[in-house]
Amino acid sequence: MTYDPSPSYQHHPPPPPPPYAPRSHAHHTHRAPRRDPLGHHSDLRILRGAYRWQRRTATLTALGYFTLFLVLSAYAPGLMTGTAVAGLPTGLLLALAQLPVTWLAIALYEYTARRRVDPLADRIRPEAALDARREAGR
Repeated sequence: MTYDPSPSYQHHPPPPPPPYAPRSHAHHTHRAPRRDPLGHHSDLRILRGAYRWQRRTATLTALGYFTLFLVLSAYAPGLMTGTAVAGLPTGLLLALAQLPVTWLAIALYEYTARRRVDPLADRIRPEAALDARREAGR
């Protein structure tokens, strides 16, 4: 058996786009300037970054508190069994505080959505619709 270094298939570049037929003056329309599709747009990258920051902030708020609670439960049992307020153990108070911390994470998520993500999405939405119409017309 011999080795043939040339590939067994021929790679052909895609055919060129069809030429545009000239339009008559009666049907002439103004074309928008050619631009990259939205996937390469800098606003979309900014939106992705804002959404990523939003997810991380909310997730780290909720999971960070829960992780702190677990670490204190495992490595500081004296603190967790100690009395805090009105005879309640510190561990029980910290466990009950998880609900407000979760609400805080949800509120933080909604706040960052309204302040950072939604305005970017509102700005990009018309461009995405325009790109979708251009793709449908092809």
